[in-house]
Amino acid sequence: MKIVAASDSSLLVEFGNSVSEQLYARVLSLFRALLSERDPRIRNLHPGYASLLIDFDPLRVSHEHLTAHVRKLIGAETSIKNAASRTIEIPVCYDAEFGPDLGDVAAHNNISIEEVIHLHASATYLVYFLGFSPGFAYMGGLPEKLRTPRLATPRIRVAAGSVGVAGEQTGIYPVDSPGGWRLIGRTPVRVFDASANPPTLLLPGDVVRFAPISRASFEQTLKAQSA
Repeated sequence: MKIVAASDSSLLVEFGNSVSEQLYARVLSLFRALLSERDPRIRNLHPGYASLLIDFDPLRVSHEHLTAHVRKLIGAETSIKNAASRTIEIPVCYDAEFGPDLGDVAAHNNISIEEVIHLHASATYLVYFLGFSPGFAYMGGLPEKLRTPRLATPRIRVAAGSVGVAGEQTGIYPVDSPGGWRLIGRTPVRVFDASANPPTLLLPGDVVRFAPISRASFEQTLKAQSA
């Protein structure tokens, strides 16, 4: 474990340099411990795969003081790290219109489109962190047979709710935006709502499962949300 000053107002805590649930468990433990303290001197927390960036007010606390506090929390092995993660089920319509890259993912891995859908919906995913755009959750746990490179040229517009895969990850586009992940479906569920508290459906440490739905169910859920 290494703690370094990332800037004049931030501290980077590194637990390793690889992606694993074991390392992330340590990140999540520290993240939840600091979050639970609601310390007004800490302005933001940014968990990563194996690190935690702590943004703080340098007029109210120093790097040295915060470093000592972080080491104390890590050494205390608080029970916060054992807090149960939420399990969230997200409906996804794997219709061809919503999954224009289903064929490419299937061809790249030498499997059928039906198997792509089955594998994606049967796996369990872990939310490592949010980034790229508000509410975009980077989720690990993608089956090896679905691992496909990003598009060589990103799309100019990807519709909100689009579900994609890239490398070893899967994710959901929370708002209309450019994007280069391979799109395989879409959810009618709103994963980001600026007026909600919290505004993001998914949070670091959440466990996610995808449930296939028909196009009719997709439209029905979308209509109900808009009512």
